[in-house]
Amino acid sequence: MIWFTSDLHLGHTRVLDFAGRPWNTIDEMNDALIASINARVAPTDTLYVLGDYSFKINLETAYAMRQKINCQDVHLVPGNHDKDWTRPEVANAFTVEPMITTIKVHDGRQKIVLSHFPLADWPSMRRVSWHLHGHIHSSRGGYNAFNLRQNVMRYDVGVDANAYAPISLDEISEWFGVVDEPSGRIRWPYWVNVTADPELDEELREWRDSNAN
Repeated sequence: MIWFTSDLHLGHTRVLDFAGRPWNTIDEMNDALIASINARVAPTDTLYVLGDYSFKINLETAYAMRQKINCQDVHLVPGNHDKDWTRPEVANAFTVEPMITTIKVHDGRQKIVLSHFPLADWPSMRRVSWHLHGHIHSSRGGYNAFNLRQNVMRYDVGVDANAYAPISLDEISEWFGVVDEPSGRIRWPYWVNVTADPELDEELREWRDSNAN
């Protein structure tokens, strides 16, 4: 079985507040997230961590936490907060992948593009590749749901978006399986999010209505 997760931020006290996580202390969060992985991911499974495994702790402490994860085959797609896991003393912790990694599943029929950062366009998007990422700490399912409603095959695998647990390839496949006509592109005006400037937001809406192509 293949699993995906991201943005654990082990050791990062501030994540409790800015991501609204439900634990009182960072030790409680660390223990709960590791327990959640071990409850779902078997030692012989494969786990992809799409960045920000830990933050604000030293390499030795982060490595000690990795030793508590039972899964042996853990791949790390580096995020903006990750340490150098290629150093010899910790090189057995993860298989460190490129920042944008492509895997093929379902007997090679399905391509998945993995990265820490979300992409507006990704390799083979028009050939219905999937894009899994983290970084944005989306919560309550809104981001993933609205991607699905637009037939965009993109999914935030971060813990904040997935009940603080890894999500399996089977679950991802079922999620995307309801899409009859996947979108092969995202129109560029939709790459620009809403802003804090009401006048600019109105201009952006007008542009989208009259010029999106």
